[in-house]
Amino acid sequence: MAELTGKERVMKMFKNEPIDRMPCFSGQGAVTVQAIEKMETQFAKIHKDADLMAGAALTSAKMWDLDGLAIPFDMAAVAEAMGRGVSLYDAAEGIIYPTVPNKWKDLDEIDIPGDYMSKGRMPIIDKAFDILKKDAPDLAIGAWVLGPFTLGGQIMELDILLKGLKKKKDQIEEFLGQVTQVTVDMCKHYESLGVDFITVREMGSGTDLLSPRMWKTLIQPNLTKVFDAISIPSVNHICGSTDMIIEMMHECGADAISVDQKNDLVETRNKLGNDILIFGNFDPYGTLTTMESTAEVADVIKKCIDDGVDSVWPGCDIWPDVKKENMETYVQTVHEYGLKPSPAVKRI
Repeated sequence: MAELTGKERVMKMFKNEPIDRMPCFSGQGAVTVQAIEKMETQFAKIHKDADLMAGAALTSAKMWDLDGLAIPFDMAAVAEAMGRGVSLYDAAEGIIYPTVPNKWKDLDEIDIPGDYMSKGRMPIIDKAFDILKKDAPDLAIGAWVLGPFTLGGQIMELDILLKGLKKKKDQIEEFLGQVTQVTVDMCKHYESLGVDFITVREMGSGTDLLSPRMWKTLIQPNLTKVFDAISIPSVNHICGSTDMIIEMMHECGADAISVDQKNDLVETRNKLGNDILIFGNFDPYGTLTTMESTAEVADVIKKCIDDGVDSVWPGCDIWPDVKKENMETYVQTVHEYGLKPSPAVKRI
């Protein structure tokens, strides 16, 4: 039997169909400095040029033999398109992600334009997807969007949003309804571009910040609306502590759950059972950038597999400045140790 392509491997996994080995990919940022150097460009430039954005994602995936890729690389594009501006740090030589300089400071100021998808860098991201669809037919192409609550924190000051939960509850709920529709519209838009899967990153909603009770009333209904609207494979990703909300995460309706290193994977697998796709959960910076021993890297990846993931995912974006030998060890370990079946996906 011919070896599966990366795209075939990932898409079969999403259908819980048998595959040859565990896929190695991420639905979050996975661009590395080695790829950027190979392209003879700078990190600051890959966020505002479609060819460079697509090239950085594809070069990184091919360089490390990944099964998929995902764009964009930064969280500021939608807020920028809504008129909040963007700081791109053009003169920076190192790794500085774009940020939003002019968040709304009051709920009464918020005015989401109807044509934001055609503003700012949104057309650049669309063009990058077009390039990737042509240039990377054998890889799973993913898009990621921010979940409603996290997106809300990008376009208005988060402390004002949190304070408003008590003082302006109805107004906050209306605002979150607006950004939920934005998230839905973004997902449908990326579906129309032909992406293979979508990761919804409700990153700022772990129980480090919100109580399980608040998560159930504030986050879960809106995420459920988002996943109800997605018709292609989808992933529900949340950073931070998720042990107390993991069943509610699953109830939102995504095809897979993604968690970071704070999650107790064994407990999560026991709670959700063996039919649910679970991705996670290594610390990308601590494992790929600062860890001194490749043997330790291998142990981290093996533990993720032993604890019950169906694909080893970083807990957040891979920090671009990875150590070459650590990245190679991560991928090699998934390829070799992931030959055995995972709880929800058998092997051919």
